[in-house]
Amino acid sequence: MSIGRQWVITIYALGYGGLLLVGGRLSDLVGRRRSLMIGLTGFALASALGGAALDPVMLFTARAFQGVFGALLTPSVLATLAATFPMPAERGKAFGIYGTVMGSSSGLGVVLGGVLTDYLDWRWCMYVNLPIAAVAAAGTFYAVRPVSRAAGVRVDTAGALLATTGLMALVLGFARAETDGWSAAITIGSLAAGVLVLAVFVVVQKRIAWPLLPLRVVLDRRRGGSYLAVLSLAVGMFATLFFLTFYLQNVLGYSPVRAGIAFLPLTVGLMVGVRIVSPLLMRAQVWSLLCPGLLTIAAGLALLGLVPVHGGYWPHVFPVFLLVGLGTGWVLVTANSTATIGAGVDTAVAGAMVMTSQQIGASLGTALLSTVAGTIAADHLRAHPGAKTEAAVHGFNVASLGAAGFLCLAALAVFLRTGRGGSAP
Repeated sequence: MSIGRQWVITIYALGYGGLLLVGGRLSDLVGRRRSLMIGLTGFALASALGGAALDPVMLFTARAFQGVFGALLTPSVLATLAATFPMPAERGKAFGIYGTVMGSSSGLGVVLGGVLTDYLDWRWCMYVNLPIAAVAAAGTFYAVRPVSRAAGVRVDTAGALLATTGLMALVLGFARAETDGWSAAITIGSLAAGVLVLAVFVVVQKRIAWPLLPLRVVLDRRRGGSYLAVLSLAVGMFATLFFLTFYLQNVLGYSPVRAGIAFLPLTVGLMVGVRIVSPLLMRAQVWSLLCPGLLTIAAGLALLGLVPVHGGYWPHVFPVFLLVGLGTGWVLVTANSTATIGAGVDTAVAGAMVMTSQQIGASLGTALLSTVAGTIAADHLRAHPGAKTEAAVHGFNVASLGAAGFLCLAALAVFLRTGRGGSAP
C-alpha cells in the first residue's frame, strides 16, 4: 500500500475514532434529529469535496471531515433507535432491522466500489455518498421527531480534549506500526502518548461533575462485556477482510468487481445472524448471545488458517465468509442493543463506545496481524526463495489461527465479565 493510500485510510480513522465520544455527547446536547441532519449534511459535503479533489491535500482534508461528521452521525443513529423503540418486542425488531441494513449495505458497498473503480473513476466512490445522504436526510426529517436537548447535559471540554487526543494517538500508533514497524519511534511515541493521555482522561472523569464518559457506562457488567466483544470482533473481522481481499485478487486472480461479489456471503451470513439473535435480545443472557457469536467468528478464522495456496472459492473461502458474517451479525446487534438499553442521558455516549471499541479493535487487529503475517512470510521466504505467493499465504494462515485463538480467549473473558448479573433486562 502506498503512503498516500495509507493516509487516505488513516486520516479518516483518526477523525472518526478520535471524536466518537465527543460526537455522542454532542448528540445529547443539540438533539438527536438535529445531530443526524448535521452529520449527514457534513458527510455529504465532505464527500463532494473529496470527489472534486485536485491534489492529495484536498483529498486528505475531505477524508478528515468525513471522519468528523461520521463521528457525530453514528452515535446519533444508535441513540435515536434506543429512544424510539424502548419496548422489548419493538427494540429487538428495530435493532434487527438496523443490523440487516448495515449488513446489506456493507456487502453492496464492496460490490459498488468495485464497479465504480473498474468502470468509472475512483471519484465516484465519493460522489455516490451524495444521493445516499440525501435519501437518509429526507427519511430522518420525516420519520424522526424532534426532541429537545437532554436536560442537564454539559460539555466536558477537558475530557473531550483528552479523549480525542488519546484515541487519535492510539489510532495513529497502530497505523504507523503497520507501515513502520512496532519499534519505530513514531509508533512507540504515539502508543505511549495515547495510553498516558487516556489514563489522565480516566482520572479526570472520576473527579468532575459532568464527565464526557461517566465511568458507570463502562463499569456496567453488560456494557463492559459488549465493548470487549466488539473490540475482539473487530480484530478478527478486519483480519478476514484484509487477508481474503489479498487471496481473492492476488492468488485467485479475481477482478475488483468479482472480488466484491465474492464477499456477498459475508453479508448473507451477517443478515442470518441478525435474524437469529434479534428475537432473543430481550430475554436471553448477554453472555449466551455474545460468546457464541465470537466463537463462530473464531471458527471462520480457523478455517481461514487452513486455506491452501491452490485452493478454491467454494470449498475454502465461502465457509469463512459465511461463519464470520454469521458471528459478526450476532455480536454487533447484541452489543449495540445492550450498550444503549437503560443508559438514560448517557445513551448516545454509550452507543459511541461501541463504535470506539470497534475502531480501536480494527486498528489494533490490522497492525498486529499484518505484522505477524509479514514476519512469518519473510521467514518462509528465506527458507524457500522465490515462493512469494506461498510465503504470503502461509503468513496469513498463521496470523488467522492466532486471531482465532484470540477470539476464543475473548469469548472466555466476556463470559467472566457478563456471566454473573449479565441477564438482559
